[in-house]
Amino acid sequence: MQLSAFQDGLSAALLGHAVHVPWVSALESQPGFAVYSNTVLKGGIDALQANYRTVCQLVGEDWFRAAAAVYVRAQPPADGLLMDYGVGFADFLAGFAPAAELPYLHAVARLDRCWTECHLAADATAVGRDWLAQQAPDTLPLAQLLPHPAARWAWCEEHPAYALWQSHREGLALTEPLEWTGDGALLTRPRAEVTWRPLSRAGMAFLDACAHSQTLEAAATSALDAEPTADFAALISTLLDAGALIPTDSRPG
Repeated sequence: MQLSAFQDGLSAALLGHAVHVPWVSALESQPGFAVYSNTVLKGGIDALQANYRTVCQLVGEDWFRAAAAVYVRAQPPADGLLMDYGVGFADFLAGFAPAAELPYLHAVARLDRCWTECHLAADATAVGRDWLAQQAPDTLPLAQLLPHPAARWAWCEEHPAYALWQSHREGLALTEPLEWTGDGALLTRPRAEVTWRPLSRAGMAFLDACAHSQTLEAAATSALDAEPTADFAALISTLLDAGALIPTDSRPG
């Protein structure tokens, strides 16, 4: 028997999938197999609950762990780094029938995933306002900046996903009903801690352009095309203060 066939069969059996192979049936009949299987399943569920803590707060632990069990069986961990587990959980929730009455849930899950990616991303030195002040006015439009490797940005068109995520992440009490419109978020980690703040459509477009290595002039044009009334000076200040940008010669190796 090839090692890969053994691993695939064992993995399927541990996750409760029917495997009609004699050696798998022999393993499943062992008294300790159910304990081992439950331990594997619980490990994946625990990892998802840790990685999607805001979603869990919104739906409650029982609902979350039941949904997580379905996900783990369908998409088990590919390696032992469970801190990074659950990359497809937001997409799973978007098509998960019991979540249909919570149409914002997958967008909140994407922000939880952004937090994990931001936390695990490579370090880099962000540019600040001093960098901007050092640029010659005639060459600044042709300069290029890249998003910080830990920067993540996301827009939800129909729901205030960031407002919901922020209030639960920070334990804030909502004193007034939310305005039920779309919003955006920027998560960064210029130093040790992940930080977050709201981000406009213009900011989304600007960072998208920077991610495609466009010049500052082209990125600014994209931002103003997305939101013509945007205060571009204020947007740049927000991005610099957030540590969301690095120079092109600071790409992580």
